[in-house]
Amino acid sequence: MKIEVCDVSDIPELARVFVEMESYYFGNEAASYDEMLSYLTHRVFSAYSGVTVLGAWKNGVLVGFATFTLMFPAPKCSGQAYMKDLFTSAAVRGQGVGKSLMRFIAAFAIEHGCTRFDWTAETTNPKAAEFYLSLGASLIEEKQYFRLDHQRLATFAMQNEQP
Repeated sequence: MKIEVCDVSDIPELARVFVEMESYYFGNEAASYDEMLSYLTHRVFSAYSGVTVLGAWKNGVLVGFATFTLMFPAPKCSGQAYMKDLFTSAAVRGQGVGKSLMRFIAAFAIEHGCTRFDWTAETTNPKAAEFYLSLGASLIEEKQYFRLDHQRLATFAMQNEQP
């Protein structure tokens, strides 16, 4: 298996696996290949995304990916790696692809001065929780996860600042 940081030349292959992920989570509402190709080109690989995309290749075929970022500052002049997404194609699940992607991020984080590696998982995906716990991860229950989405995000962004 080969794990590497992806670049724009990998977008066509990545689009296929990203669509597979979308289909896994959203069924018929998943983005099409062409929509995903545009999204990856203009958003994920844009100068402002701040994300690193990893690919996992098995026998020359892209079979999984992870997206992450390094964030600073963190305690004691360190950094924090944050993984946004991890996905492996159905045909290779349970074959170590996800673990290899996460191990790459862990080593990358250490190499770049990070002392933490964090991510979230949907409570509706208990297999993900089992997998992450099997790696030795801790479930951080004292943290709260907040979100502004859709209309609430737009409303907040448009509010005039008042003391």
